Amino acid sequence: MDEAVVIAKGLGKSFGGYRAVEGIDLTIPKGAIFGVLGPNGAGKTTTLRMLLGVIDPDSGERRLLGSDRPRSVAARVGYLPEERGLYPGMSARDAIAFMGALRGLPWKEGRERADERLATLGLAHATGEKIRKLSKGMAQMVQVVGALVHDPELIVLDEPFSGLDPVNQGRLENLILAQRDRGATIILSTHVMGHAQRLCDGLAIIAGGQCRFRGTVDEARAMLPLGVRYRPRLTGDMASLAAMLPDGAEQRDGEWHFNLPDDGVEPLLTALVAGHHGVEGLSIERPGLHEAFVRIVGQSRDERHGETRT
Repeated sequence: MDEAVVIAKGLGKSFGGYRAVEGIDLTIPKGAIFGVLGPNGAGKTTTLRMLLGVIDPDSGERRLLGSDRPRSVAARVGYLPEERGLYPGMSARDAIAFMGALRGLPWKEGRERADERLATLGLAHATGEKIRKLSKGMAQMVQVVGALVHDPELIVLDEPFSGLDPVNQGRLENLILAQRDRGATIILSTHVMGHAQRLCDGLAIIAGGQCRFRGTVDEARAMLPLGVRYRPRLTGDMASLAAMLPDGAEQRDGEWHFNLPDDGVEPLLTALVAGHHGVEGLSIERPGLHEAFVRIVGQSRDERHGETRT
């Protein structure tokens, strides 16, 4: 995990008068699953394309697999772009073999790997089907297999879960973990924080074209205070109960949600029992990556509008 597979320093890109990306710094170690997260229009896809050499930056520098010319190492990279595209008249087997051939994999070996890997994913029935006859989700899984069929050292997946049902999302998660286990490095861009929280060893959050956070999932979650979920045993005097809870407490589905008080939860529990509200249920939880993402992106928007959120 010590060897850097991707290094970016001060990457910037403009389109006309619009500054899409500004000053992006990234270091991605070998063997990691690294998330590149951000809202729509944040600059994620532009950043990935600059790293891969699809487009060139206006400023900054990048190294991919040890090279400052990313296109020269393209055969060692597997890329699933956000915009999908397969030839509809090809069979799934041949589409995968064709994508492998573009990266130097012999055609016969590509077809054999296609059959084997689709079967592993429970999609053996699709190998001979034309792409036009496959569902959107199945066609997407075919393109994922095609992006990985040549066993690349670096895998870049831009919104790979989009359009997949829960079963195929689970299969894709397992596939990503298997690629890491064989030694590949994965860059994962996704809007679904649950996938990022389960999969990513490290991540960067991009908002407004700038990197607003770099670190681990746990470090991002630790930016928010612990949360408390409390369910009273007795639900009589709600006004009295609400007055006893910390500021900002919200009631949802019979439970109260609030930040853990500075002096802990014990004094509050003592007061709730003395006030005849009781405790039916209580849990103290660290907020998830989704909540941390919303906070970081929200702070970025406030800064751009000259505001400070409290």
